Amino acid sequence: MIGDARAATRRHAEVTLLLFASTLGVMAGAIVMPVLEVIRGDLGISSTAAGFIITTHGLAIAAVSPLIGRAIDRWGVRTPLAAGLVLYGVGGGAGVFITSFPLLIASRALLGIGAAAVFSGTTVAILAMADGARRDRLMGWRTTATTAGGLVWPALAGVLGEIGWHATFAIYCVGIPLGIATMLLIPERTSSEQGSGARHRGSAWDLLRRHRILVAWYGLMITTGLMMYSLAVFLPTRLAQLGIDKPIFVSLFMVVQASASILVGLGYARIRARFGFTALLRTTAGCWTAAFTILGLADHPVPVFLASALFGLGNGLLLPVITVLIGETPPSSQRGLATSLSGTAMFFGQFVSPLVFGPVMEATSITGGYFIAAALAAVILVALLSTRVADPTESREESTSTAAQDRTDLPAERTVS
Repeated sequence: MIGDARAATRRHAEVTLLLFASTLGVMAGAIVMPVLEVIRGDLGISSTAAGFIITTHGLAIAAVSPLIGRAIDRWGVRTPLAAGLVLYGVGGGAGVFITSFPLLIASRALLGIGAAAVFSGTTVAILAMADGARRDRLMGWRTTATTAGGLVWPALAGVLGEIGWHATFAIYCVGIPLGIATMLLIPERTSSEQGSGARHRGSAWDLLRRHRILVAWYGLMITTGLMMYSLAVFLPTRLAQLGIDKPIFVSLFMVVQASASILVGLGYARIRARFGFTALLRTTAGCWTAAFTILGLADHPVPVFLASALFGLGNGLLLPVITVLIGETPPSSQRGLATSLSGTAMFFGQFVSPLVFGPVMEATSITGGYFIAAALAAVILVALLSTRVADPTESREESTSTAAQDRTDLPAERTVS
């Protein structure tokens, strides 16, 4: 009885640690935003150069994620995740002392390498902890934690920014104690990793060739990054055109988007119990289509408020669904690589979003760019309406039971005396 209680306490601590660590990905860039203009003035750099403070870590995540994934598949989750958390804390926290722009960019690259390990490591660890309804509950909690981090961490950054922009970077140091806790709480190798063997390991190209459906899911992740940053970068300008230019009021549109995702995350297990992946992905694409159509048509802040909520609702459904679809499609021996490539796709989409939508919006208008986003979402919706998305966990369970039945039906081995 005492042993069971200790095991339950350890599992709760492990879940809490992983959910807390899951908030660090969105925190990586969001913390800098409240003090970005102060940094630009203090270091004497241009607005374009200041933008690299926001985007450098994303490029690093996209570049190194496949290597991180292979490390997780080879050595398990614990060591890469712990090392990533410590590097996250050191690379991000270095901004407390740095007064040179090149050194600051270098520290942001180190932060990105650590963030790549955190993103992939937490995802693989949570997927390996449970299946079925419990896994859906954990995925919903992760969406809630990640989204809530996007609200809490920037608020704390704004408070510390009143002291000075260097003080804001101290928040990143939370990664160091989390890394130490990971070595104490996370099992050395998860059960899924232990039983999978090395026969399925290979390159990213081999993974995509063997499981071609992953190309579609990574494309959806790229699209998610494009959509998210089209709002983060251009919505404040559109609101200013509508007469909303005070930061506190602009932030409300981001808050309602995050709040919708949080509510969906809290209720995701119940939603998943009633609806399959196909219906949830179609709902996401429908929310995207409606949200960007409203943004293209709106000439008043109230419809924009509604569009922000719809977008948050769609993302709240998408993130747990796409995480499971990607993580469960390949064998567990390649789960780290598969998950890491989703990080590459997501952050690549975020990085290129201003490059894709910026020229279009400059040539036409912000609303014109949002109409194009609505059209892209509509194409995805039509594709999903003509497709049924299979649950990879069900397929795996069926193949496992079939193999077990085949073994049962084999005749007993005959011995010859």
